Amino acid sequence: MSEKLLEKIERLKAERKAVILAHNYQPPEIQDLADFCGDSLGLSIKAAQTDADVIVFCGVKFMAETAAILSPGKLVLLPEKLAGCPMADMINAEQLSELKGEHPDAAVVCYVNSSAEVKAESDYCCTSSNAVEVVNSIPPERQIIFVPDQHLGRFVAEKTGRSLVLWPGYCTTHIFITEEDIKKARAKYPDAIVMAHPECSEPVKKLADELLSTGQMLEFVRKSSAKRFIVATEAGMTYPLKKQNPEAEFIAASDRAICPNMKKITLEKVAWSLEDMQYKITVPQEIRIKAKKALDRMVEILPSKAGKD
Repeated sequence: MSEKLLEKIERLKAERKAVILAHNYQPPEIQDLADFCGDSLGLSIKAAQTDADVIVFCGVKFMAETAAILSPGKLVLLPEKLAGCPMADMINAEQLSELKGEHPDAAVVCYVNSSAEVKAESDYCCTSSNAVEVVNSIPPERQIIFVPDQHLGRFVAEKTGRSLVLWPGYCTTHIFITEEDIKKARAKYPDAIVMAHPECSEPVKKLADELLSTGQMLEFVRKSSAKRFIVATEAGMTYPLKKQNPEAEFIAASDRAICPNMKKITLEKVAWSLEDMQYKITVPQEIRIKAKKALDRMVEILPSKAGKD
């Protein structure tokens, strides 16, 4: 790792009055560099609370859009313009509008892993850690459309007993984790606790000891007396877990569960982003206002859990 490159980033960050955010799935060197690491919505909330003029979001596009929604007065940069999210791209505003037309009285609950346009078409946003509470807050007689992740949606339906209209979206990384992966890991590490993200498939979730968002995984391990954990989410999550809990062992459930988009950002790209002020992520005002309303409704319901996705 080039010390000169790191020094350059720190210098540019000070000159631009910037804050650097890194999602938990980012490469280790990006996480080590960042001012804040964590879940996407939590990072956007933290950035909004700073006096920074510039937000450099080391993540994927929908995350940078959320930061722009919550910080309209700040410039938001995504160091890699092609860092997208396949699941977020599985539904657009037109498709959601059509689905709403088929269920005109339904409330739309939208996972934060979605575009600004889809958020703007929604009544509520939710995170993987508070989706159950958001759905429970909606009157039981009202129908609910849940987009875009069908696996998180099924988890919520099971926990709430509600019948949800699900969009057939999914995380292209989490589906690489299979039932066989969990069984093999359990056989090899019988004393380990299996933590799985709700975006995993139903067979994987059924084999897990705990179903947790990435933020919840960090919190759970910090309080746990266990010393070995099988981690069923994007494999990069083992890095922040180990960094926070060096005495414990963390085993990725599958070495195939790598999000290529999360690995596109490098130290060089962070430096170029700050140097050239690229790539700017903006959300049109009309869309931003509507999307923020959906986020605000979630915060009103669960102010203490809003940033723990």
